[in-house]
Parts: sequence; structure tokens; C-alpha cells
Amino acid sequence: MVEEFLQYIAAERRYSPRTCAIYREVLETFYSYAYPAPKTELSSQQELDALTFSSIRGFVAFSMDEGLSPRTVNLRLSALSSYCSWLVRRSLLPSNPVRRIARPKESHRLPEFFTEMALEHFFDSKGLDGSGRACSRMSLHDYRNGVMILLLYATGMRRSELAGLRRSDFDSGRNVFTVLGKGDKMREIPVPVSVCKEILLYLERIRKEFPDVPVDGRFFLTDAGQPIYPELVNETVHEELDGVEGFTGRKSPHVLRHSLATHLLNRGADLNSIKEILGHSSLAATQVYTHNSFEQLKNTYLTAHPRAKKGGNNEN
Repeated sequence: MVEEFLQYIAAERRYSPRTCAIYREVLETFYSYAYPAPKTELSSQQELDALTFSSIRGFVAFSMDEGLSPRTVNLRLSALSSYCSWLVRRSLLPSNPVRRIARPKESHRLPEFFTEMALEHFFDSKGLDGSGRACSRMSLHDYRNGVMILLLYATGMRRSELAGLRRSDFDSGRNVFTVLGKGDKMREIPVPVSVCKEILLYLERIRKEFPDVPVDGRFFLTDAGQPIYPELVNETVHEELDGVEGFTGRKSPHVLRHSLATHLLNRGADLNSIKEILGHSSLAATQVYTHNSFEQLKNTYLTAHPRAKKGGNNEN
């Protein structure tokens, strides 16, 4: 039944391969907990018998004892809940036992982001301003890496979206990228003029370096001219930003995505527009960035307030 469920979420729900892999791991871990030493492959009835309130509650305690964070435990419960709901719809379970489980309380962390100043200094130091400086003086490896960072920040793409990007996805006439996002949903992302100029310079260089790669080929290539993969995007961001002044904390494509959303909001963009650019399925996913903006506003207010300094007063 597990295999049928995984086929269902992949084919009908169109979950990403990564999400399907996570669901598989959760279900396999749960059944390993429920049946520590099975002699043979579990029968369908054994799989159903394990899905009880007490067994799932024990699995939560087991997960917490393993040192997993509340967020990870809740992700496990979400995967189990989806599986149980699927079984209920097929009349194989009378109800979803996960709905009765008390979920561990998560601490609400604000999304990490880099400052505008740090990013602007990085792009200026590389010459990534559409002038041709970066294209003419950098090796292809370094230039590709710089353009990759520029594009992640300029568009807010996810790493998987960037890795799957094709040259034909960029419309130079309209200055937009067409991106295939989660659930095979297409969206258009507008690109600033200076970034478009850098993109055209990059594409021209790629055509010269790899003339045999088809025009509709991948946008980013490895040093050997092969399509990049998501892990390489992570490695590139870390390689380029690690140790650079102004970049602290986690260095990943997702932090660049958070940075764009936060900066757009700080500059007055409305939440619905940011939601469309990021490809969020609901406004709730975008609203988390308002907390970053509020924290920035609060810090500015407290720094500038007449009473902020010791001994301050209310005189005009």
C-alpha cells in the first residue's frame, strides 16, 4: 500500500521527487518502529494494524528521543496524516488517527536574510552590473557562479527551479523568466534591466564556450558543459559567500530567496505581488516576511527614539 500511495502523490498530486523521497523515508521509519524485527515483508493488514493512535503517539515520543526538532517531528506527522487520509478515502481505515495526536510546539524563527548593503557590495565587487566587466575579466567558472547568485537574488527562484532553467525560459523582449515551479505551475518573473543585460552577456559567452549545446539547452552548465544539478547550486552559493564580509549565518539559495522577499516588502511591494513572484500557493506562506519587516521597523524606531539612549528626555 505504501508504494501505491507514493505513486499516487507523484503522479496525481504531482509532488516533487524530493518530497516523495521524504514521505517514503517517514513511512519506512514508522513501520520500522512499529515492527522492529519483521521476519517477512509486511502484509497490507499489518500495515493497517500499525496505524493506531497509541502507535503513532509512541512514534512521536521515539522521534523526540532521537533528538529531532519539533519541526521535523511535525513534518513526519504530516506525511503520516496524508497517508492515513488516503487510506480513509479508500475505506481501508475508519478514521485518521493522526488528527488526534498533539503536535510538538515549534519555536517560530524568522526567515534569515542578507542585507541589501551586503548584496550590493558583493555584486559591485564582481562587476555584475551589466557593463561587461565581469564577463570580460572572469573565468567561465567564476562568471557562471556570479550570475547564478545574481539570478537567485534577482528572481527569488528556488534552487530546483534554477537548476531546471532553460535558455528559452528567458524572454529578452519582455525581460521576464518563465519558471516551472512546484506542482508544475508556471509563473513569470520580471527582471530588472541591469540584470537582463548581464544575462544576455552570459548567454553569449555560453554560446561561444559550448557551441554544440542546443539553444534550448540548460541555462546553467557545469565546467564540462553538462546540466547543473540542485546540489551544485547549494555548493556554489556557499563557495561564493562563505567568508565574505556581511554574509553571516546560513548561506543557501533559500536565504537569497528570503532576502529578495524581505527587501521587496521593505521597499513597499504588496504581499500579493511578492506571492506571485515567489510562486507561493497561499498568501500565508508570504506573510512570514512581514515579521522581518516589523523587526527592522522596530529596531529603527528604538534606535531613533529620543528615549532610546540612557538619560534621554522628551524635550523638543
